[in-house]
Amino acid sequence: MNQTLEQELYHHLSLLPLAQQHQVLDFARRLSVDQPQGVQGGTLLRFAGTIPTEDLIQMQTAIETECEHVNTHDW
Repeated sequence: MNQTLEQELYHHLSLLPLAQQHQVLDFARRLSVDQPQGVQGGTLLRFAGTIPTEDLIQMQTAIETECEHVNTHDW
């Protein structure tokens, strides 16, 4: 690793609380995984259209009313 990059990373990491340091470590571990996990999209096509329209409308309404808000006090 480039020593300047390593030093800067260490500096910023040392400023974080321990819980956030663990989050950074978990993130770095996920980035270094060689094989992507999951299945190819084509495998999921058999599920297309299986959710009832009424359920989709309820899900869309819940997302629009509950999830599309910015909490300025959160990081």
